[in-house]
Amino acid sequence: MKRILIIDDDMDMCTLLSRFLQRKGFETDTAHSGNKGIAKYKESAFDIVLCDFRLGDKEGREVLKEIKTVNPHAIVIIITGYSDIKTAVDVIKAGAFDYITKPLIPEEVVNVIGKALQSPPSTVETQKSYPTSTTGKKNTRTGQDSDFLVGEAPSTKELYKQIELVAPTNYSIILYGESGTGKEVIARTIHQFSARKDKPFIAMDCGTLSKELAGSELFGHVKGAFTGALNDKEGHFELANGGTLFLDEVANLSYEIQAALLRVIQERKFKRVGGVKEMDVDTRIIVASNENLQEAYRKGRFREDLFHRFNEFSIILPAFRQRREDIPLFAEFFLDKANKELNKTVEGFEPEVMDIFLQYSWPGNLREFRNVIRRAALLTSSGLINPRVLPPEIIDPHQFSHLHQPPDPVAVNTVVAPAPLNVHPINNRETDLKNAAAQAEYDTIMNVLKQVNYNKSKAAEILKIDRKTLYNKIKSYQP
Repeated sequence: MKRILIIDDDMDMCTLLSRFLQRKGFETDTAHSGNKGIAKYKESAFDIVLCDFRLGDKEGREVLKEIKTVNPHAIVIIITGYSDIKTAVDVIKAGAFDYITKPLIPEEVVNVIGKALQSPPSTVETQKSYPTSTTGKKNTRTGQDSDFLVGEAPSTKELYKQIELVAPTNYSIILYGESGTGKEVIARTIHQFSARKDKPFIAMDCGTLSKELAGSELFGHVKGAFTGALNDKEGHFELANGGTLFLDEVANLSYEIQAALLRVIQERKFKRVGGVKEMDVDTRIIVASNENLQEAYRKGRFREDLFHRFNEFSIILPAFRQRREDIPLFAEFFLDKANKELNKTVEGFEPEVMDIFLQYSWPGNLREFRNVIRRAALLTSSGLINPRVLPPEIIDPHQFSHLHQPPDPVAVNTVVAPAPLNVHPINNRETDLKNAAAQAEYDTIMNVLKQVNYNKSKAAEILKIDRKTLYNKIKSYQP
């Protein structure tokens, strides 16, 4: 029988938690102060310590430190109030296995304890042995086939430190960054260096789904729930159970779906669309947005309570133009992948090519850089990549400045405007009623896009259509 020591100066909490855990098959002991808890740990062996962060005589971090001195592999879980979450980050860094927030949800306590008992004694130490960077070497990547590269730019190193800190926890995370900065890659990397790495990682793009489809994609549906529901379907929460669910462009979810999502996060239960059976779920959530979610809830476009659930930790992904020291490293990294994909042996880059890379603003960020390297590798038979195989807008960006207007350097939690859309007016068509209506629609959409600096999410909201419909309409205007 596994033994658990509960350290909390709230005697009622100790009693209730102790009785609950005993019913779950654990042997428990309690201590009502930090010093008494440390003394009991020294006297007897315990498999897990549940310690309140705020005690009358000590803070949880002090108790953690002393217990780790007795046993470096001790599993300590911190109990904290919601307002102490930022401080809990430091405690995790100091060696705590995980944290649980008050008010305590019994099943959450059991889930965290179960994960702790399944982990080998050196789990925390192993997870912190994150791959280190070696200047100019290809082994700066996290693994032979990884999509994540640890660069040398100061902003990259800061990003790496935050990933190292938060990956071993169960924190929900918001990733902010411009399009193309690699938010899904970062989310996958966090998953790979967490205790959930052997469970599924599921990604969902919320920006392309209507309200009706979003519920089905997230929670699944039962046969006959709506027109077209011909069979039962598992949702992303089911598919990611035990692992990580990544929600990209989360600000595009409707208010109704946001409410359902909040309930799942709070209660760790959900129902399929059209279903009556409640299902338990244990899924870590990472969300991404190029829009400031705090600003969105202040304007009434995003639920404030859901924002606070997501915002246990946030990471700002730097734009690629802010990471110029990393350009040579990523050039080698993407070329290596392109060689494997194309079964080629392109050796590298002519000096002039690297100069062009360093001078270009990369408005499409890492995604654009990767695509340029892949294209250049495809067009290069052998030897070094030369400027002739680069896209013209890379070689002479001034000539194509109307296509690529790089935004100002991204600040924390800012909304980044994309480049203007490459669409043409339709007033050269025949003037009949149908085309006149199409022209009016085109003018309205373009005027709204200009007003919101080409932020498609805001434009769709103002136009009262979903983002997917807006994308389709824009596509129909393109030549």
